[in-house]
Amino acid sequence: MHIPQLYRNEDTDAVRAFIHDNGFAILVSQVDAKPWATHIPLYLDKNSDGKDILIGHISRSNKQWKDFDKNEEVLAIFSGPHAYVSSSWYDHENVPTWNYLAVHVYGKLRIVEGKQLQDQLGKLVDKYESGLQNPVSVNGMSKEFVKREMRGIVGFEIGITRIQAAMKLSQNRDEKNYDRVVNALEKRGDVNSIEIAKLMKKRK
Repeated sequence: MHIPQLYRNEDTDAVRAFIHDNGFAILVSQVDAKPWATHIPLYLDKNSDGKDILIGHISRSNKQWKDFDKNEEVLAIFSGPHAYVSSSWYDHENVPTWNYLAVHVYGKLRIVEGKQLQDQLGKLVDKYESGLQNPVSVNGMSKEFVKREMRGIVGFEIGITRIQAAMKLSQNRDEKNYDRVVNALEKRGDVNSIEIAKLMKKRK
């Protein structure tokens, strides 16, 4: 994706944390030589060599998986909070814009099965069940049930080849107008505006 230098996020730890916190992603690949996208949770993990990978699965009825081996590279898109920024908030004439955070992860995908897929499912379920009053786990389910359910999905891992991370938070504004944007976002009060305002305060 196009990211002006000013908005590039090159903090590796921050990018990892972003992927962890915003794990519901869009997996993009080619199917019949056309773009195809599926909305799914992805989990940032490490392989046996200690390298970062993404793991996930899609429904077997989703034809996207049938062309996985035809893709030299796939794309996983992770989106964070975003908010419209009105130019009326500045002390000078300008154009409106949008503040946002996003990460694009590119990589080579391979299908996984059997015990490896079951382990991946366990990690994914544990992540989202953590902290719940009555958490469920894959290990707590009957073997017959898990085996049956696994027949309906196709698991995969993505060996990461490159990552692009954008963090557009009014970095091109002077301190006075930066603060004006923060204040206006807080006054607007919707969830995304509040989150963007918090991030702007944090980076300042």
